[in-house]
Amino acid sequence: MIFNCLSACIGTHSGEKGIAFIEKLDSVLTDEKPDEYKPVNALLVLPRTPASGENFRIVTTGGRNIRKAKLMVSGPSGMLQSRNSKTGDELPCWRIDDFDGNKAGKYQVTLVVDGKEVCHQNFEISKPEGMPAQGVVWKATRGWDSATETIYSAWINALFGGCGEQTSWPALHEVTRDKNRNFLYNYLSLGEDNPDSKNTVIMEPDCADNPFFLRAYFSWKLGLPFGFHICDRGYLGGCPKTGLWVTNETATSKDNPVQAFNSFIRSVMNGVHSGTARTALDNEHSDYYPVALDRQALRPGTVFADPYGHTLILVSWLPQTNSHPGLLLAVDAQPDKTIAIKRFWKGNFLFNTSEVVGEPGFKAFRPVLSDHGKLSQMSDEALTASAGYAQFSLQQRKMGQDVFYHTMERLINPQPLDPEEALLDLINALHEQLLVRVKSVDNGETYLKSHPGTVIPMPSSANGIFLAGGQWEDFSTPNRDLRLLIAMDAVLQFPDKVAGSPGDYHISSLSSPEKEKKKLQDLLDKKMNELSVTYTRSDGSKQKLTIKEILDRRDAFEMAYNPNDGVEIRWGAPENSAERKTCRRHAPANQQKTMQSVRKWFSKRLHPPT
Repeated sequence: MIFNCLSACIGTHSGEKGIAFIEKLDSVLTDEKPDEYKPVNALLVLPRTPASGENFRIVTTGGRNIRKAKLMVSGPSGMLQSRNSKTGDELPCWRIDDFDGNKAGKYQVTLVVDGKEVCHQNFEISKPEGMPAQGVVWKATRGWDSATETIYSAWINALFGGCGEQTSWPALHEVTRDKNRNFLYNYLSLGEDNPDSKNTVIMEPDCADNPFFLRAYFSWKLGLPFGFHICDRGYLGGCPKTGLWVTNETATSKDNPVQAFNSFIRSVMNGVHSGTARTALDNEHSDYYPVALDRQALRPGTVFADPYGHTLILVSWLPQTNSHPGLLLAVDAQPDKTIAIKRFWKGNFLFNTSEVVGEPGFKAFRPVLSDHGKLSQMSDEALTASAGYAQFSLQQRKMGQDVFYHTMERLINPQPLDPEEALLDLINALHEQLLVRVKSVDNGETYLKSHPGTVIPMPSSANGIFLAGGQWEDFSTPNRDLRLLIAMDAVLQFPDKVAGSPGDYHISSLSSPEKEKKKLQDLLDKKMNELSVTYTRSDGSKQKLTIKEILDRRDAFEMAYNPNDGVEIRWGAPENSAERKTCRRHAPANQQKTMQSVRKWFSKRLHPPT
């Protein structure tokens, strides 16, 4: 049944632990666009149990009309007014209202959207209950539903939104300790996010762990179930298979709640790896499930698993305007534990379904349900039939690279792009990637200069070079350099791409594909000479390289990932050049031989199958 321009309510609920929501089959009266994701309305009182006199906040989520919604809060002293309010304008839109502390007693909050009461919640201001040790890491008080999924998306957006490329943090807990970003800061009233507390959350994930750490943290805070599967790494022709399911209730702990959580996520780190995100798309026992390439599914919190082991989490959509192309931003973690913002483009999001292990693509966490205390995962059929979730889809299975990137480009930029603006955007993205690489290479240099005579062991196989851990993972850059080479190709090939598909771009009727190609090539040549990066040579002097110089020596980047080589080699300095004369370090001969044998994968722009 289709409802037009009317609210379609399943019912108004008072959720447990401060969560209230209303599910929608279609849309309440709203200023949303017809093809946009229509999130459910939900609200959350923060902290879980405000103390007498303690300031508190109320988070509400929903469509774009949440900004104009009315929030009514009443208590023993009558109606309360918020001190201030801030909003996030992306879908799901969120709003945070701050309230002054009040005396102990029973309170009620009601959310009114377009004149209709859509959800309400009773809460109490009293002495915080605390969380005594429970024998397990934490007990789930309710299962995941469309309301908690909406709040999760809003939380991810609030946590990382408003950040541009190159924004980074030393570790994930540095983000969650920012009370201006993390609306769940000290939600449990345990001082769990206070860096000065003896019991504070510590999170230092790598890329595969990062989505799980965020999901576990959110689940722990709100008393939701969380789990992960132990799985193998798969093989060419065979996807990684899932085995034992570990949950917050199967893992036992006698520690205090914060230490129990810290211990649990260390076990998550030990159990999750690059293959976890590449299980078969139709594996109903996997931690993720595949979603469609549409705006409804690709909401903040959705995970991208590339075919070679890297994962990113969507955090923000910046719409296309008359003056700037749209942007889809994500966050990832690196081996050195840094967390950074990245944009969607070929240089960051690799997609390939041929000769790879497992099935990559955009995926969402499979919701964990709780039925009378028994935890289970939501089935594909239920995900498809239920409103409010990103629906299960096999759209990405066996999808070609060209189709994938074209589909995503049309989502990010629905209107044809001005080709010159699009090229400038690509060049800037490449420049950002090179600036990040400067820091990565410098990390290896700093370590080896402080440990003279050290030779970092290099794996002897192609797979090991890309997947090994330890110091090699910390300081080498094979995965990053493979992405960089693909990024270079994308920039250099762009004039030909426009000439071959002029209908995808806004080109003057007075121009021709060949004229447009010539104009773009001239612009590319100009910008390549204008933009540059600077690295520090072995003798401490600064070396400036234009993008043109880097692109001219791009073949050298097929052999530039070994931290045992001097920094000049890692930036492709030609042999016998003045730039290379300051180089004081070379990888051992046996490592160079292995690198030569692996070079074909960089030349093909492919990761070797694991």
